[in-house]
Amino acid sequence: MDIQQLLQFTVQNNASDLHILPGIPPAVRVDGSLVLVPNYPTLTRELAEQMIFSLLSPAQKELLIANKELDFSFGYGGGAYGDKGRFRVNAYYQRNLPSAALRFLPPTIKTIEDLGLPKIVHSFAQLRQGFVLVTGPTGHGKSTTLAAIINEINLTRASHILTIEDPIEYVYPNGKSIISQREMGGDTHSWTLALKSALREDPDVVLVGEMRDPETISSAITVAETGHLVFSTLHTNSASQTIDRIIDSFAAYQQPQIRAQLSSTLKGVISQRLLPKINGGRVPAVEILLGTAAIASNIREGKTHLIDSIIQTSAEVGMITLEASLSQLVLSGSISLDMAQSYAIHKEELQRLVVTV
Repeated sequence: MDIQQLLQFTVQNNASDLHILPGIPPAVRVDGSLVLVPNYPTLTRELAEQMIFSLLSPAQKELLIANKELDFSFGYGGGAYGDKGRFRVNAYYQRNLPSAALRFLPPTIKTIEDLGLPKIVHSFAQLRQGFVLVTGPTGHGKSTTLAAIINEINLTRASHILTIEDPIEYVYPNGKSIISQREMGGDTHSWTLALKSALREDPDVVLVGEMRDPETISSAITVAETGHLVFSTLHTNSASQTIDRIIDSFAAYQQPQIRAQLSSTLKGVISQRLLPKINGGRVPAVEILLGTAAIASNIREGKTHLIDSIIQTSAEVGMITLEASLSQLVLSGSISLDMAQSYAIHKEELQRLVVTV
C-alpha cells in the first residue's frame, strides 16, 4: 500500500487524520480515536521518507530538509484543487526521522446546520464589521466552522472575501462573493505583511488562518477597527481564556490599548469541542460569547474573571456556556455523562444542569 492507497483508505474510512511515523504502521484517527491501519507493516525510515517526499515539490523538499518542518496542502482527486477534497499536511522530523500528520478536508463545505452548531452562529455571517474568533484545541473543527460561516457569506451576499492561510484549506465554490485566498510562503511571506497589504486590497471580510504572535493579533484587530469583518482562530479552552490569552500576549504597557481595541471590535467567540457520540461519529459542544455592552465593559476594565458569569446569565441574547451545551447533548442521548464530565470546565455546573433540567 503506497501513499496514494493510504490516502484512499483515510477517505473511505471517514478518518480525519493520517499519521506517518517510522517504527510503527500508519495510523488513522476515526471519530477522535487513533487506530493502526490493519495488516500494514511497520514503516521504515526509507519508506516513510519516500511517502512524504512524493507529496512535495523540489522547493518544498528543500524547505523541509532545511527547516525540519513544513505546512502545506494538496488536492485529492482530479482538478486543480482536488474534486474529492484536500489534505492539509504538517511534515516534520522527530528523533531525526521524517514524519507527517495529514488532515483530510472534505470537498463539500458543510453548512452551520450540517455541523450541528447553534442557530446563533448564523448571526456572525450577517455582520458587516467586527472581530470574531473560533477557538478550541487542535482537531476540534475550528477550520470547518469558519469555512461554514465564510461560505454562508459567500453564497448570500456580494463581498470581497480575503483569506490568509498556512496552508489553504477549504476551496470555496462560486457564489455571490469574490474570494482571494493567499497562502503563506507561496503568496505572501508573513502574516503581518499580508494583513497590512489587506487594507489596500478592498476586502469586506478577512479570514486570518491563525493568530500566532502579538504582531498578527494587533494587525488583525486593526483591520477590524477600520470597518472590516475579521475572523480568526486561537488554541484556547474557553471564551474568557481567549480574551485573557490575547491581552496577556502583549507587554504590560500595551495591554490597556489592546483591551480598548478588543472591547470595541469583538463581536463574538465560538469555543468548541468535538465529542464522540454514543452511536458513532462526533458532535460539537459549543460555548458562545457575544460582544454585548457588558462584555465590552469588562474587557475594557480588565475584569475578564466576570465574563463566565455574564455568559451564564445571558442565554436570552444567545450566549451559551460550555456546560449548557454539554448538558443538552447528554439529555438528548448524543453523548454519555462521563464523556461530558471529561470535557466540562465547571463540572459541578454540568451536574446541576443535567439533574435539574
